[in-house]
Amino acid sequence: MSDHNVDLVVIGAGASGASVAYEAVRRGLSVALLEAGDIGGGTSSRSTKLLHGGVRYLELAFKTLDLAQLNLVREALLERGHWLEQAPFLARRLELALPTKTLCGQAYYRIGLGVYDALAGRQGIGSSRLLSSHQLDEALPQLKSCQGAVAYKDGQFDDARLNLLLALTAQRAGAQLRTRCKVVGLERNGAGRLVAAISETGDGTQERWTARVVVNATGLGADALRQMADPEAPARMLTSRGSHIVLKQNLCPQGLGLLVPSTADGRVLFMLPFFGRTLVGTTDEACDPSLASSCTAEEESYLLNYVREWFPGCAEPQVTSRWAGGRPLLKPPGEGLNSSRVVREHEVETLPCGLVSVMGGKWTTCRPMALDTLTAVERQLGQPLPSPKPLVLLGSGATPTATRDELAAQKKQLENLLPNTSQRSAQIEHLQGSHGLQAVPLIAAAAPEKRAPLSDVIPLCEAEISHAIQAEQARSSTDVLARRCRLAMVDFAEAQRLEPLTETYLAQSGLVSASTATSTSPMSHQLNP
Repeated sequence: MSDHNVDLVVIGAGASGASVAYEAVRRGLSVALLEAGDIGGGTSSRSTKLLHGGVRYLELAFKTLDLAQLNLVREALLERGHWLEQAPFLARRLELALPTKTLCGQAYYRIGLGVYDALAGRQGIGSSRLLSSHQLDEALPQLKSCQGAVAYKDGQFDDARLNLLLALTAQRAGAQLRTRCKVVGLERNGAGRLVAAISETGDGTQERWTARVVVNATGLGADALRQMADPEAPARMLTSRGSHIVLKQNLCPQGLGLLVPSTADGRVLFMLPFFGRTLVGTTDEACDPSLASSCTAEEESYLLNYVREWFPGCAEPQVTSRWAGGRPLLKPPGEGLNSSRVVREHEVETLPCGLVSVMGGKWTTCRPMALDTLTAVERQLGQPLPSPKPLVLLGSGATPTATRDELAAQKKQLENLLPNTSQRSAQIEHLQGSHGLQAVPLIAAAAPEKRAPLSDVIPLCEAEISHAIQAEQARSSTDVLARRCRLAMVDFAEAQRLEPLTETYLAQSGLVSASTATSTSPMSHQLNP
């Protein structure tokens, strides 16, 4: 068994774990980031793709006079602004319409969304506005008749790639990153304090990670690791499954999304532009963590019924992909509380043995979650951490302004590098939207025949498949086609068509061992077809 010695072991490379590793290396800590599966392979790649404060949390805050809900909205709105500025190639502004049936309803939402805008402060991204019924008809031509709407702005982003780039940036700054590496044991010293984690790969190879502090950032698996550290630790987590479907029909042709303000279970529902199609979600079903990633037939029917209700012109919506993700919620103090009303706040817990667990929260607030976690790490170390050093996210420039300027200049370079096809403009947008300023080096290093787009849905090329395997830790077709590129999340059948080519690249890479290949299910079993 090989031994490693680091300041900090972070278990789990989802949004929270990758953020903890990123922020820790900025402060000079030596870090090991251990992930049992793929980077962002769980909940963190299965969100609704929104960077938002949460309109429904704001409404709950006022209805229930709940300051925790209001604080969550405020924090998330500030973080929305942060990511839109720091990763403009991965995140963009998105306007959504909240339709109304009456003038009173329009006034109600207008006031509420005015508060939503105000809470963002200097990180605001634009004011809400009224839409007449005529404007709404133009933007959403198949929508049922409404009095009008209030339109407001939030952010839409590529969750899987932001997660990936946080982890890879931390790795470039010195963190040791391991995937397909499950923590199977924790070691204590004579005083009962955690001093090491034992990891194991698919072929049975074990490594010992001696650390000053161990952080549990496993999301849905938080309780299992807490109870590995302390069998007496009470369960804290509640899992709620959120299912999504993607429709071939583009119900948002002008890029305006729709927020359905009320559903049978008290949630709001989103219908959003998504790669020229429509993303519909999300449900809220309490479930066992083992069932969190499977979209059920009942949930799909539930979503389709709302599509037909709100878009009566779309009588036969065609589903091209579906997925589900489990929300790791903190258990409420009372019994019988609907999970849709659980506050999406986070908590950082330190067990007597020293295990630091970051639990709950939401994608948009992964950075505050990481900073709160490092505050707990400081207490365990018994000394303050140094001030953070600048660490540019992979794909970004030195400043937000530089990123935008360099992306604009890079377009001409990509035009000269890419084949002159009808998809060249879309391919440039896709490459920059995935890789930012790393798009040119990626394409320039590839043979010309590897640069041609492979699909009309998302213009992925062979150079990207190879890059995902060689430089982005992809070890299965699902890693490549669902997370490094979102093709499987948009059109599952199209991703299946490219699966044999992807498997060929995986086999040729020399990076996928026989044990990994055996333990990795085919793509058709990892995503609901």
